[in-house]
Amino acid sequence: MKDIFNQKVKTPLKQYSLVPFLVFIFLYVASGCWFLYKGQEMAFYQFPAAACAFFGFFVALIIGYKNINEHINTFTLGIGEHTVITMCLIFLLAGGFSALAKSVGAIDAAVNLGLFLLPNKLLLPGLFIISCFISLAMGTSMGTISTVIPIAIGISEHSSLNLALVAGVVVGGAMFGDNLSVISDTTIAATQTQGCNMRDKTKENFFVAMISAGIVCIILLFFSADQVIDSVQYIEPLKVVPYILVLILALAGVHVFVVLMLGILSCLFIGIINENFVFFEVGQIIYLGFLSMADVFFVTIFISGLAALASKEGGVAYILDKISHLAKGKKSAQFLIATSVSIADICVANNTVAILLSGDIAKNIAAKFNISKAKAASILDIYSCVWQGIIPHGAQLLLACGLCKMSSFAIVPYTFYPIILGIVASLQIIFGKKS
Repeated sequence: MKDIFNQKVKTPLKQYSLVPFLVFIFLYVASGCWFLYKGQEMAFYQFPAAACAFFGFFVALIIGYKNINEHINTFTLGIGEHTVITMCLIFLLAGGFSALAKSVGAIDAAVNLGLFLLPNKLLLPGLFIISCFISLAMGTSMGTISTVIPIAIGISEHSSLNLALVAGVVVGGAMFGDNLSVISDTTIAATQTQGCNMRDKTKENFFVAMISAGIVCIILLFFSADQVIDSVQYIEPLKVVPYILVLILALAGVHVFVVLMLGILSCLFIGIINENFVFFEVGQIIYLGFLSMADVFFVTIFISGLAALASKEGGVAYILDKISHLAKGKKSAQFLIATSVSIADICVANNTVAILLSGDIAKNIAAKFNISKAKAASILDIYSCVWQGIIPHGAQLLLACGLCKMSSFAIVPYTFYPIILGIVASLQIIFGKKS
């Protein structure tokens, strides 16, 4: 998608290129609130997000009717960009692995093991810390969510814990590594756009991330205090193997595709040994897992296309350019960098791309107000991950809600880590020493 974002604006539509995206957001939120008011269960599923995104695409075609061929070409290029295809493949693999793991009893076995090993009061902090370690090792929030969310669902089913809560805990842990890992694409993008080395950026970022994680662990202790846990059933060691394998591979930093594929193969092997199914039933199980991610898949396609249109037509760049002159001092300049990357991430729903979009503006602001390159890179990375873990149309929450079969709006209030990270980072800018 970087190539699309670097194209020069060829049309005078920059003031209106964000309208289709705003139509999507308005329809999604307004319809969900309406059905919620009417007392409907699963209110935000009554008018599916994919349908809302389709209407946004329809508006985009109306706005660009004079250049409709170019608009459609940009839209499809956005869909076909390698990061989008990668996300969609992760969605499918996660759905297939989850369905197969459930059919062989691997999820229940992993949950029973977790309930047995972790004291009740440490269940949520433990889940958060495990998610942090996996995301730190893998450098990807998507891989962490696809790996850990099925276990979180099982924990919710065997306890009095709210499913949205445990899902939010996992998403928070996933964003920890997305922000801090040295192999995360956001870390690489932030350091490259600002021209600083990885070590200096990590030093700037480290204490903000660790303080935020510590506060989240304390908060989760309170949420764990009054929970009721089902008695642990018999632990079947063989059925735990797929998740043990997946967690070990994830912590070893193996690519998420390889992790999920080996997880699927291990479930297949165990299922045949235990006679959970015959070999030819596997295709149907995996296919149903794929279908379970259909809504997330379609939303991602439409959002990616709309983001490409908004970026090429200059809508995001237009807004960033308008606010780039608002800084009056060093602290306000740092907040302006944070605001720039935040706006970009809310618009394009991709934290790496948001950093690429706002990187030049951040670099110029940092140079003008004598802000260190490492500090600018840290701010870019932190605030892009803050919003990416909160926005309901972001890939991370879409994946989580797809696996949990619930609205991403239900999970947002429990994404404690990105929320706390944003607060701590803002306090550091206000009260911290000059950089």
